[in-house]
Amino acid sequence: MKRMGSEVRRFLVFCSVVLICAVVGGLYGAQVTAESSSAGSGVEESLRSISKVLRAVEENYAAPVDAEKAIYGGAIPGMLHSLDPHSNFFDPRSFKLLREDQKGRYYGVGMTVSPRNGKTIVLAPFVGSPAYRAGLRPGDIIVQVDDTTTENLNTTEVAELLKGPRGTTVRIRVAREGDLEPLQFVIVRDEIPRRSIEHAFLVAPKIGYMRISSFNETTSRELRRKLRELNSSTLEGLVLDLRNNPGGLLQEGVKVAGLFLDRGQLIVSHKGRSSREKRYTVTRGNRGERFPLVVLLNRFSASAAEIVAGAIQDHDRGLIVGEASFGKGLVQTVYPLSENTGLALTTAKYYTPSGRLIQREYSGVSLYEYYYNKDDSHANAEVKLTDAGRIVYGGGGITPDFEIPETKLNRFQRLLARRYAFFNFSKRYLAENRSISRSFEADDAVLERFRAFLREEQVAFEESDLTANLDYIRHSIKLQLYLSVFGMDEAYKLEVGADTQIQKAIELLPQAAALSENAKQVIARKK
Repeated sequence: MKRMGSEVRRFLVFCSVVLICAVVGGLYGAQVTAESSSAGSGVEESLRSISKVLRAVEENYAAPVDAEKAIYGGAIPGMLHSLDPHSNFFDPRSFKLLREDQKGRYYGVGMTVSPRNGKTIVLAPFVGSPAYRAGLRPGDIIVQVDDTTTENLNTTEVAELLKGPRGTTVRIRVAREGDLEPLQFVIVRDEIPRRSIEHAFLVAPKIGYMRISSFNETTSRELRRKLRELNSSTLEGLVLDLRNNPGGLLQEGVKVAGLFLDRGQLIVSHKGRSSREKRYTVTRGNRGERFPLVVLLNRFSASAAEIVAGAIQDHDRGLIVGEASFGKGLVQTVYPLSENTGLALTTAKYYTPSGRLIQREYSGVSLYEYYYNKDDSHANAEVKLTDAGRIVYGGGGITPDFEIPETKLNRFQRLLARRYAFFNFSKRYLAENRSISRSFEADDAVLERFRAFLREEQVAFEESDLTANLDYIRHSIKLQLYLSVFGMDEAYKLEVGADTQIQKAIELLPQAAALSENAKQVIARKK
């Protein structure tokens, strides 16, 4: 009873802040004028109603109430989502993860873990990390961390156990395919960078490829360093991959766009009900580097990724290829609250250089519909023009100049994916063979072993399934084994060769060059 009471009091204080913010327009420092006094009395009445509901739940619900779950996981997010889909509340755990993502680093052992059949497995250790140096492998099942068994823990809880202060020691016990007894690793935790640029390499002579997974505090620095490593002054083209990039820090999106545009060009502007328009322009510019540029997007590219793509498209600096992006044009300001919690509140809308609002409509739709049933038609889209006079659309994300859908798996390929066939086969194969060379190919002997593996795992198939998917199977086996033995970078280089969107982007680099040159001429004539 006492705990629930304190939770209620904290919740009511929080509600008063959010409700006043929603009425007045600012979280801190907003003056409540005479016009808002009636709104203030409405807030007080709302708080009394909320208090009554919480007390009724506490006293009458059929089972004991977990106050933290009811408030942090239900009441507060529900209130914020009634405003818009992106205003959000962060409980202590999620707020800590948010800050780690923004800072671009954390302290731990350095590996990705994932749930598999009720267990937590190592998906991949980061190359060079303490986990990698210690010898942990993809597929290792984590059974114990220090003195804590993982039997009844979810993957998030196991990941938290692996983190800790830099220089501290953690003992990890794992079960590995081919070993009868669990293996123990004693690892010293270290600073683990959360690099936002996952991959950067030459996909062909003088043709660069770069994948940005998110925008954190280190993104623009990483990009400048990677461009130097690729010798950007000699590049004849760059594919910038922003697929599955959910965004991140606005300032970093601005800095990244500025590395490809000319000094003085507008990157993005934003304005809100209680804030005047703010415009972000290029301060340093590309310093004469005008290599052709193609940007890859998909339906999960959002926020800062759309800012970068929108600026490049509006200024005709490069071509956009792939699928229409998510359509998130709302700016959230993150406010730290008490007890290590935080509030991400929508404070403005942003607009691309041509004046496009990227945010798509969210009123009158459920959260599920908003996130999973995106309408990519231009029926009610606003029409704008790029610098060179090309038509672009607003109100539904960034529409690609060349729409190239992602390759979809067929029925048999989906079955193999659901059963983690290639992941589990690589564990079995390495248990029997210990390693592979860089010249490895999935030859007939390997395919025969894969057939036997599918029978052992009772994965139903016909010989025609294997014949029809032979190239896919050979590639997937090699890819998974490369990931296990040589790490994510080497595996991803293999993946690029089979990625139809990336290959199409490379083909379109000459057209991107022509687009950029034509835009320069059009702008020169206008001046």
